Amino acid sequence: MTGLRAPEATDLLTLHRLSVRFRLPRGVLVRAVSDAVLRLRPGRVLALVGESGCGKSVLASALLGLLPGNAETRGEALLDDGTDLLSAPEPVLAGRIRGRRIGLVPQSASTHLTPVRTARSQLAETAQALRGPRDADELARHVGLDPADLDRYPHELSGGMAQRVALALALAGDPRIVLADEPTTGLDRPLVHRTVDLLAEAANDGRAVLLITHDLAAARRVATDVAVMYASRIVEAGPAEEVLGEPWHPYTAGLLAALPEGGFEPIPGHPPSLTELDRLEGEWGCVYCQRCPDQPGFAPCTGDPELLNRGERWIAAHAPC
Repeated sequence: MTGLRAPEATDLLTLHRLSVRFRLPRGVLVRAVSDAVLRLRPGRVLALVGESGCGKSVLASALLGLLPGNAETRGEALLDDGTDLLSAPEPVLAGRIRGRRIGLVPQSASTHLTPVRTARSQLAETAQALRGPRDADELARHVGLDPADLDRYPHELSGGMAQRVALALALAGDPRIVLADEPTTGLDRPLVHRTVDLLAEAANDGRAVLLITHDLAAARRVATDVAVMYASRIVEAGPAEEVLGEPWHPYTAGLLAALPEGGFEPIPGHPPSLTELDRLEGEWGCVYCQRCPDQPGFAPCTGDPELLNRGERWIAAHAPC
């Protein structure tokens, strides 16, 4: 994962300045994602982290063509065969991409399962429809689930079981890319660890995994790469050990300081409304300025939206307070 350099042959998915806007009544424009630049590579887990409402889940929905009708997209999201997910028609997304090239692990897995059908019937149907290499029992064992548990209905499954069924569904078509959208929501810490460990195992099998989460501890446990998102923009990205060990952007530093091991020091204030970003950038130079502690050593804002590339790491330009 690098800044704006040319795509490499090993990239399974490359995002070039992906942006998403929603048009609301009375001319209101919501800037949900702005100029996202990311790379997903086989064998790696990229954790996309940030506070709730910053645009992480919208980015995932854009990749799968699941945005509502009032959404506007720009930029590119290129698979390794050249398919642009943003411009691909629905028959291509439904017939070739969803489930087959890209598997989705949804947030709150139990609510995405049909309540009147057993887990087995849903998993078997999905595996058959996608013509995957494993049957329902094999998929269950692959994610560490007892095949006998597939004969339960969703309400009979624990949170951890439901999450394993969701991962099995995501892997049923043997996709090269797995998108996990807040897969640990509502789980206790041991189940969080088991869930992200399963995603790491999927990466070890040669897949590229995008883990969308606000849980920095989970990201630190399994991520090989980290991208930090704030108010629609990715503000810092790079190898996980470097980004989480020595952050360059004050927002990343603030997130880490809010953790128990960081001293429980919350970032002051609140993220801006996504309808106010154009005004804030026009007045202040960057959207983080009103919360920035102006810590020495961080790069100053140039007013230039280009990324400041430093090898495998980069940060977005930002302003001192």
